[in-house]
Amino acid sequence: MPEPRNVIIIGSGPAGLTAAIYAARANLKPLLIEGLEAGGQLMLTTDVENFPGHRNGIMGPELMAEMRAQAERFGTEIIQGNVTSTELCESPISVTTTAAEYKTRSLIIATGATARLLGLPAERALMGHGVSTCATCDGYFFRGQEIAVVGGGDSAMEEAVFLTRFASKVTLVHRRDTLRASKIMQDKARANPKIAWMLDHEVEAIHDTGKGAVSSMVVRSNKTGVKTDIPVHGVFVAIGHTPNTALFRGQIELDQNGYIVTHDGAKTSVDGVFACGDVQDHIYRQAITAAGSGCMAAIDAEHYLEHIPEHLASV
Repeated sequence: MPEPRNVIIIGSGPAGLTAAIYAARANLKPLLIEGLEAGGQLMLTTDVENFPGHRNGIMGPELMAEMRAQAERFGTEIIQGNVTSTELCESPISVTTTAAEYKTRSLIIATGATARLLGLPAERALMGHGVSTCATCDGYFFRGQEIAVVGGGDSAMEEAVFLTRFASKVTLVHRRDTLRASKIMQDKARANPKIAWMLDHEVEAIHDTGKGAVSSMVVRSNKTGVKTDIPVHGVFVAIGHTPNTALFRGQIELDQNGYIVTHDGAKTSVDGVFACGDVQDHIYRQAITAAGSGCMAAIDAEHYLEHIPEHLASV
């Protein structure tokens, strides 16, 4: 059996790649396993205008390519592959992919979260071209335009209110006639004159102009079946996220929504296992906060390895 790695990183979004940069610069010779969706959610984003250091903005895939190259420059070994199982309570920790099994003294989990979508054919084709899952990221691009938010929870209310700073009109679509959002969030949204309401309606289609940009959406009334084509330039899907933690259930502490619980930085309930990015953050979900937590995870892993018991360090 080969010598255990100092640190393995699962995930290649901003959190995982930042962790790799810091771990590599600490001479930990990290191994990063990219996963099925290399680069994370930024690979579906066009212009990123809020990442510091890029005053004219940068394309999401370009930003991830730069971060990947930077991690490799400092000695990160990056492999393609999908992790199929982990044994977090073993010593050393075991990580198995479709191609091989690896042992490591510490592990950084940066597997992210997946935005829930409506399941419409146009969603992925138009993602970053009028369809979005992040108002904070993309709202600025819709100044003076009419847009829609789909959802009925607190996140949908919050996004709709936030987007009124930019849009001329926000149509909020929810499939039920009642909202799941808290009363205070509902009241705040209902008090905003820029928000129009289409409750008990479902989005049936999103149309483009033939030029790869959203031009309208078709909504259907669940009471009457009547369909309405509403001109909009943007559709923000706010029906929640699913953290990518299925691999770790039963091995590590998760909150009620499935996110990894961290404390004192990036530490988890398992010694030597750290988590960063959207897999443990259901509040901010920004590239810059993910990168910051990746830095924390790498530093925490470095400190852990410095103080690891001698009988474990020599395994």
